[in-house]
Amino acid sequence: MQFIISDYINAAMAAAHFDKLDDGSFAGRIPSCAGVIAFGSSLRECERELHSTLEDWLLLGFRLSHSLPAIEGIALSFAA
Repeated sequence: MQFIISDYINAAMAAAHFDKLDDGSFAGRIPSCAGVIAFGSSLRECERELHSTLEDWLLLGFRLSHSLPAIEGIALSFAA
């Protein structure tokens, strides 16, 4: 059984970039998903926040009928 949204989220998270900030906290972003950025006091917390932000971004994109970028050949589309 294949779950396309889970595959999309996993591919997006695999493409995430994380940086350690000067204060010791972390920032994460997914370059192909405009505006998907998160912060956390640890790398693990930042990863969780980024995952949650990505899910919210996808739901909002579906709700507003935005075009979503293909990631690793996975394209999400919906009937308008």
